[in-house]
Amino acid sequence: MLKTKRNALKKAAGSSEREAGQTLTDMLYRELEDAIVKGTVQPGDRLEEQDVAERYGVSRTPVREAFRLLAASGMVELKSRQGAVVRKISIATLLEMFQVMAELEGLCARLASRRQSPEQDRALEAIHARLEEAARDGDVERFYRINQEFHESIYDAARNAYLAEQARQLRNRVAPFRRRVTYKPHRLEKTVKEHAAIMAAICSHDAERAHAVMRDHVNFLGDDLTDFIALSE
Repeated sequence: MLKTKRNALKKAAGSSEREAGQTLTDMLYRELEDAIVKGTVQPGDRLEEQDVAERYGVSRTPVREAFRLLAASGMVELKSRQGAVVRKISIATLLEMFQVMAELEGLCARLASRRQSPEQDRALEAIHARLEEAARDGDVERFYRINQEFHESIYDAARNAYLAEQARQLRNRVAPFRRRVTYKPHRLEKTVKEHAAIMAAICSHDAERAHAVMRDHVNFLGDDLTDFIALSE
């Protein structure tokens, strides 16, 4: 079920009509995107204008605009008489997306190894320590959130806003599927080891190795995911 934030939406509606419409659309877009990324709404699920409007206590106009933004980002398909449908991705396409994401994140790691400050080195090490703790506790949801922090920290250290935007957009596209891998047996331990290698390469300013180990890490995720999907069918 979608999480509602009526107070925030009502506050947004208190501004001028035009500003309120834009703010409501942006907020709805972020809420729906978050629901898709977290898997609350699954690939193939329908999002109906009236249902979403009633849940959030808004008119159908900002909902319709939010659907258009989601469609533009590739997260939903707009179908006549069906509203918005969360996009399904074939295994072949998913593998292609992971291959591209591996190169984007590999480039982020390469640039981070050249540009990351000592303070960012320590921040990355602190994030990794929390990731290890979550793995020991078997807390998959906390592990997944910290894992995102780890990658975001590398995006920031790369100091290339356009690259970070492209990597983040693609990561969000595959997030509903990537999330499934986290629950695969031994995936937490494997991720911790792979992240340790990535962190060591970045903090030692080894650009070639940073690119290679990050690329392999993302590709391994893609392989694990296709195995998981194949065994689930």
